Amino acid sequence: MKQSHAPGKRHTLLIPAALMLVIVLLPACAALDSDPDRGATTVKEDVFGDHFSTVEYLPSQNWKPSDSLWFYTVTQGSNMMPYDFFMALERPGTSELIRGNENMNNRYRYLPQKATSSNPDALPVGFVKDIYKDEEYIGITCAACHTGQINYKGKGIRIDGGPAGADMETFMADIVRAMKAALENGEARKRFVENVLARGKYKTEEEVEADLRKYTQRLTNYITINYSTTHYGFARLDAFGRIYNRVLEHTVNVQALRELLRDPNVMKKGVISEEELDAIFRDTENVRVLSGAQRDRIVENLVKALNEKKGRDALESLWKLRTKLFNMPNAPVSYPFLWDTPQHDYVQWNGLTENAGLKAIARNAGEAIGVFGTLDWTEREGFSLPAFITGQGLFSKHISYDSSVNVMNLRRIEARLLTLQSPLWPGNILPRIDEARLDKGRSLFNQHCVSCHANIKREDPDRRIVAHMSRATDVGTDAQMAENSVNYQGFSGIQRNMYVGAGGVGDILLSQRAPVSALLTKATIGVVANPEPDKWFLQRWGEWAYNLATGFRDNVIKPSIKHGDYDPDTTANPVASLKSYKARPLNGIWATAPYLHNGSVPTLYDLLLPKKRPGDPESGEYRPDEFVVGSREFDPVKVGFKSSGYEGFTFNTRGIWDDRTGGYTKGNSNAGHEYGARRLADESDGPADQKIKEQCEDDKVKDEDLDPSIKDKCLYPMSREDRFDLVEYMKTL
Repeated sequence: MKQSHAPGKRHTLLIPAALMLVIVLLPACAALDSDPDRGATTVKEDVFGDHFSTVEYLPSQNWKPSDSLWFYTVTQGSNMMPYDFFMALERPGTSELIRGNENMNNRYRYLPQKATSSNPDALPVGFVKDIYKDEEYIGITCAACHTGQINYKGKGIRIDGGPAGADMETFMADIVRAMKAALENGEARKRFVENVLARGKYKTEEEVEADLRKYTQRLTNYITINYSTTHYGFARLDAFGRIYNRVLEHTVNVQALRELLRDPNVMKKGVISEEELDAIFRDTENVRVLSGAQRDRIVENLVKALNEKKGRDALESLWKLRTKLFNMPNAPVSYPFLWDTPQHDYVQWNGLTENAGLKAIARNAGEAIGVFGTLDWTEREGFSLPAFITGQGLFSKHISYDSSVNVMNLRRIEARLLTLQSPLWPGNILPRIDEARLDKGRSLFNQHCVSCHANIKREDPDRRIVAHMSRATDVGTDAQMAENSVNYQGFSGIQRNMYVGAGGVGDILLSQRAPVSALLTKATIGVVANPEPDKWFLQRWGEWAYNLATGFRDNVIKPSIKHGDYDPDTTANPVASLKSYKARPLNGIWATAPYLHNGSVPTLYDLLLPKKRPGDPESGEYRPDEFVVGSREFDPVKVGFKSSGYEGFTFNTRGIWDDRTGGYTKGNSNAGHEYGARRLADESDGPADQKIKEQCEDDKVKDEDLDPSIKDKCLYPMSREDRFDLVEYMKTL
């Protein structure tokens, strides 16, 4: 009898072993595409006059072709719209496909790709087919925002992990225009339906039109929710503002919505009646967690009720509702460069995220939520390990954070980035480094820069990056991003009465309204803690256990306190430290223009100039207050992109006049970080005494009138030649 049962037992034991083997080998299978060109291709004519007939990669970045191609096409659970819709969408008024390389490059600056085995439809870098619950979607990967290109004398240089030049704001607006045209224009609709049906996933015209209406409404809502008076242009995005709003969209519950629609400060009298309220929330009154279909129906009913009024009161009420529920994403920042990211102790421009343990994967989960990860959150009862991990108890009623977010791939992406290195200046393509300037440049760097921007060994596999945090008020750069992360709040809704850890100062109990950064933290932990719902049982739980275990085991970063001069988190203000900005090592900085966290300075040379202030002499040399963004043509002297002489996006550092607020929009300032541009205290050997700092920085006192005991403790503005010496040295980092 014992012998007859042995084979069955062996087979039972082999199942989990085989499953773990599959999980371990999957990354290798996914990296089979090794096209020597890495899929890179060119366009016939660049709208801004750039010219590149070849595309090259830099061996110094330590990635093989298979690494780059895997990074470009690895899915993370992004479900913007049905895949076949994206393949068939046309630019409004034309029969040209939106997805075509010419259009994606010229209008939005997404990088063109040819067809390869991992990208058979020749989608641009960072666009991919994502499959969730057997449905195919167009998704966005990390590479869309974190792959750059520099053009110089007919050669393109792809920078893996570099900041993209993409304009996602215009791209999303054009997608909605194209979908509305497919709905409303007879000829466009006919072509769209025929092309979608020809691809074979949809069976009837009615199915196509139903989904077209659904996704047009969803993406229109996305545009409305994320409207900003500060326009982004190329090479930047308020990603966190949009991620925050995606979380708020899914945490809000029926109770909060109904109360807002009854509030006379939101909805003017007569705009929404009680009968209309009942109709808007029909069949959802007792639902705690709204499904996507229920949310769609509420929005559709609300818009229908307001459209029937067709008056100023209805429009104003809709705007007030949007303002109550969501926050304006008006703090665009440059896309961060990714080399050395897994080695950081804290990441994001303001050190928002600790990089230890599972928080690295949770950071990536937040990004996936922001680019249309499907959030199928539900309320459930009974035993749940994920609920226990998220602090909801082991057997109680809980929120199940099911989603399309591919946690396995997020962990793999983080592991792959461990091997990515910063790009070295390619002297075979760009002009060679002027060796005569390097000694002086190195000395200037050690005087003015190294106290915040430490030098590291870029190829050291054991390197660690300690982020140096500085108060936004001290560094003087545009404070909008830091202020938003501290000040923005939203309805906690379904997460109300949950607890969220706030660094080392304790837990935050989520009240009716709570910091959005805390709501995001809770949501991302929930998403990471939940197994992926569209996988079969053993794979789902096997991957879940494997991801959690390896996420902790493989992350070499451990919890630590922030380094620098910033306001620490306290029980009175548990997010105070977020009102600061991060300095990091500058290896590869030459390939990451434009500069400052908000992209408000076009070149490294310009960064070393002061911002013109009232009373400054007209004859001085200052940072440009207005320049053009969009070209990839590289300036190897000042180190940055061509910033004039073409019709790109005009970056006005003063902002744009906003009639609604009676002032200029925020987020574009090019002030601050004027080290080497104005007289400052010398802190190259450590922090200076506050009195010395104040005397050195007092513009009213001329150099010759400084107290003799102070003079040698100050650093003085660099000359033009000094600036070029320093720029030359920074090319070598």
